Amino acid sequence: MNDRMTTPWGEHELARFPEDPRDRLRAWDAADTYLLRHLAESGTPLTGSVVIVGDRWGALTTALSERRPTQITDSHLAREATRSNLARAGAEESAVRLLTTQDPPPGRIDVLLVRVPKSLALLEDQLHRLAPGVHEGTVVIGTGMVKEIHTSTLHLFERILGPTRTSLAEKKARLIFCTPLQGIARRANPWPYSYLLPDDVGPVSGRTVVNHAGVFCADRLDIGTRFFLGHLPSSRGPERVVDLGCGNGVVGTSMALANPEAEVLFADESFQAVASAEATYRANADGKAEFLVADGLEGVPSGSVDLVLNNPPFHSHQAMTDTTAWRMFSDARRALRPGGELWVIGNRHLGYHLKLRRLFGNSELVAGDAKFVILRAVKKDAGR
Repeated sequence: MNDRMTTPWGEHELARFPEDPRDRLRAWDAADTYLLRHLAESGTPLTGSVVIVGDRWGALTTALSERRPTQITDSHLAREATRSNLARAGAEESAVRLLTTQDPPPGRIDVLLVRVPKSLALLEDQLHRLAPGVHEGTVVIGTGMVKEIHTSTLHLFERILGPTRTSLAEKKARLIFCTPLQGIARRANPWPYSYLLPDDVGPVSGRTVVNHAGVFCADRLDIGTRFFLGHLPSSRGPERVVDLGCGNGVVGTSMALANPEAEVLFADESFQAVASAEATYRANADGKAEFLVADGLEGVPSGSVDLVLNNPPFHSHQAMTDTTAWRMFSDARRALRPGGELWVIGNRHLGYHLKLRRLFGNSELVAGDAKFVILRAVKKDAGR
């Protein structure tokens, strides 16, 4: 869905990525416009090093592109949306520095604008990483919808950077104002975080998992993955296996340990997730592996994969949607060779078997419990 965001610096036509005319979700919201309006009305000097963290779809970066900001994001999709929206606005991509959460942040930050993420852990990690570049004159403003900003959110700003207060709410959005203090006593950044898996989860039992901040269920094995690990398919010989939406890479690592001849591709749109998957894999296995940050299986040749394992997300930030799952299933079908299989785990109520039947012409229930189902679909032909 294309839409126009009105700002003090003009109107901008924005879209999410990948663009889909059927998508009714906007590429910006009241939290973005509230922050931009405040910057203009307060006369905040947007000079020096301007850093924008967690910009959802590039709305803030596009509106402030003339200030030559640095954008820091965990999302490949957000970065590609930013590129597209900058081009749509007639801005040069070179005017903006695009960094990921895995890149070293700028050494000096004069204006820090933070779109509060869904993950409190990711916010904690990023504030720790950014803190050395923040000085007493740095303007620090966060923004988010009211339901995204909690007391724990404010405590993180306060504990890592300095005294923090909030604005009044407008259109269900709120701003966070933080005054940095030099010499503040901070605890060490706890991320990345490692733990040992339990002893009853197959080949990865008792193995080390490494989680960067923001990865789903970063401090323990979630019940869905535990269920999946207990019902993974057998793999033999030099198969090409994909852990699609890999998160911390536990599923793909389990397949690599079960079949050392397999070549495993770990793919996710999150830079934090792929870094976690690589760290988990390196801690436990030494076979052939690839690590891909992309939109689904973008760039993976058609008909080149034997097996895809997938636990698709059903949220995009705060919105519930099946768009991501549909794209993942479609990508898997394209990448699979004839006879190749897609194995999916999902909440029982999501009805993924209907989508798989539409795409593959078949769907088999492998296992299920009161909450989850594991489904298997086989690619029957060489078509797309």
